[in-house]
Formats: sequence, C-alpha cells, structure tokens
Amino acid sequence: MDTNRNNNNILLCSGDVGMKKVMIVLGSGGHTAQMLKLLKLLGSKYNYEYVLNDDDKVSARKINGKIYRVANPRVFEDNILIRSSKLTKGFFQAYKIMRKSNAVAIISAGPGLTFPLFLAAKLFRKKTIFIESWCRITTKSISGRLCYPLSDMFFVQWPEMKKLYPKAIYAGRLG
Repeated sequence: MDTNRNNNNILLCSGDVGMKKVMIVLGSGGHTAQMLKLLKLLGSKYNYEYVLNDDDKVSARKINGKIYRVANPRVFEDNILIRSSKLTKGFFQAYKIMRKSNAVAIISAGPGLTFPLFLAAKLFRKKTIFIESWCRITTKSISGRLCYPLSDMFFVQWPEMKKLYPKAIYAGRLG
C-alpha cells in the first residue's frame, strides 16, 4: 500500500514539534496482520499506541507500546440487545481513551471495536483513517459501512471497491 499516494499524508500537521502519536486499532487475526504490515511501512516516523479487544490475548504479544482495551462488541453468539449494550459500553470506554490520548490520528483495518472509537475520535477532533479489509473484494464490511462517513481518509485494497466507496482511495494491498 502506497501511504504517500496523492500527497495524502494526513498524519503530519504543520506547526507541531516532535514525533506525532498515532493510535492503531488491532483486532484478532487478519485485522492485526494488516495493521502490522502497515506499521512496517510507516516505520519509526510516529509513536504508536494501541487499542485491542478486551479478550484479545494474541495481538498484545506482537506489539510494544501503550495498550488500551475496549469491550468486544461483536461476539457472534450474543443477541442484538447484548451487542447494543456492549457497543454502548465500548463507546464510553472509547471516550475515556480519547480523552487520555494525545494521538493526532487513529488508524484501523476494521475490527468491530472501530466504530465506537471513531465516534469518540470525532468528538475530540482526531483524524480517522480506515482501511477496508483485504478480504473485502466486492462487498462492504459492517465496520466499513459505519466508519465510511466518519473517516477523514478511507482506503480500499481492491479497485472494485471504489464503486462501493466512491470517495475511497485505492492504494493497493497491504499483503
């Protein structure tokens, strides 16, 4: 993925001194794999902090840095009332995280916890960058649908997805 395409380096804010802090949202499995590939591309230009599901033990072992935890809103066995309750709880947790963090931007490849984080990030005027999952070739993810209007930058990894997200940036695959 070409992170400099079209001069879209949204993370650099003129006038600020020092390294910028960027919040990275990790999810289980493929979401974390995609974000770790992006971190390799971004390198040491930024200081990173991370947000993980409260039940994600694997991703935490793959990173170094400050870790915040948010309740996982997408346990598939849960009914709609329990999911709604978890989403509300997740929003309040996300609000507390955004209040504590001095990250200038939040980047996600789409795990379920992204939506409440993006909502809270907007309240604190933080930049939001969403990368639709590489497994999405012809259909939108639920997180993508919810986060598209909240995203300052929205990337797709397949050219076919530009039809579904007209304002998205196609910059190739992270894989």
